[in-house]
Amino acid sequence: MTGTGAPARRVSRRGLLTGGAMAAGGALAGAGTLAAVRPQGVRPDNPVPVAQVGSAVEPFHGARQSGVTTDPQAHAAFVAFTLRPGTDRAALGRMLRLLSDDAARLTQGRPALADTEPELSVLPARLTVTFGFGPGLYAAAGLDERRPASVAELPAFGIDRLQPRWSGGDLLLQICADDPLTVAHTQRVLVKDSRPFAVVRWVQQGFRRAAGAEPGRTQRNLFGQLDGTANPKPGAPADTAVWVTDGPDWLRDSTTLVVRRISMNLETWDLLGRSDRELAVGRRLDTGAPLTGRTEHDEPDFAALGPDGLTVIPDFSHLTRARVTDDRQKILRRPYNYDGVPTPEGNADSGLVFASYQADIARQFLPVQRRLAERDLLNEWTTPIGSAVFAVPPGCPEGGWIGRQLLG
Repeated sequence: MTGTGAPARRVSRRGLLTGGAMAAGGALAGAGTLAAVRPQGVRPDNPVPVAQVGSAVEPFHGARQSGVTTDPQAHAAFVAFTLRPGTDRAALGRMLRLLSDDAARLTQGRPALADTEPELSVLPARLTVTFGFGPGLYAAAGLDERRPASVAELPAFGIDRLQPRWSGGDLLLQICADDPLTVAHTQRVLVKDSRPFAVVRWVQQGFRRAAGAEPGRTQRNLFGQLDGTANPKPGAPADTAVWVTDGPDWLRDSTTLVVRRISMNLETWDLLGRSDRELAVGRRLDTGAPLTGRTEHDEPDFAALGPDGLTVIPDFSHLTRARVTDDRQKILRRPYNYDGVPTPEGNADSGLVFASYQADIARQFLPVQRRLAERDLLNEWTTPIGSAVFAVPPGCPEGGWIGRQLLG
């Protein structure tokens, strides 16, 4: 592999169009995430005071689970479990009662009942704990007929290089907060209380900009790309795209989650010139504007031609391949960056824990993913190495527990 000190590699536009750089690679499945919703009174020049960051609280109880359309917090841990043999419907009920009680307390800044480090629970920092049910949980409960049809192993994509250590899972806990110590403590409490029922399958930890660093602005991923322009807007558009709004009580107010671990090859990305990077993305890196626009939220003009007679926004750009205009078909991207230990040669182990929420995986996520797998130029620098799917059941009232509507 060429060192990072090599001169920037120029990619011929016509060479790209004729397939010269279209070998393979992963897809960011529309690498954008929900632009942070600015808290009332918070502007880029009026950051949230540090003390308020630590004491801020997100609700746990409600018709829908928190941690989905919640403003993305700065830190996250996605913890997947495999159920132990013999964990049946009754045992699942006991486990989910216990974990729900833990989460309800911790998210409000109170220690869990068996908390051995209660001092670590007093600053929730907008902690949310979101529960996801994999196909194996429905099978263990004997309730396959209640599993949403789209919550099934994804079809194979030619770009995938999936590793078992990052894939699958019967139960997921998505733990998010604006403080990493809060995330670590919550993870520890929930893992300990899960031991009689399940074993840890994988943990994926991620981060975004620090709380208050850029309030109200779209975050960047490790390619330097603004990561959040294409999501459905909060309110009615997001409600339509994300939540199931009818059906029985165990389905209504639920959603689905796809977690994809996307390895990003920063060493080869570093070799590209800026214009080549922007052609691959379809947007300007500094502002996030489409190549035919001036600001981030300008509508792209896919028919516009440049002096060379080619479209300004290439057909193979990530913007083009990920494009969805119907709010009902959009996905809500809520990803986190990861950055592991470099190799002895200094090559990065970096990428994206890509989390996609939508009402129906087959109807919304899969069409986008197929287009990206077919012809997204970012596949040259990204590789999916993990994949898992979950149903996110409805929330619960105070005194209730997640999964009660399903398990009874």
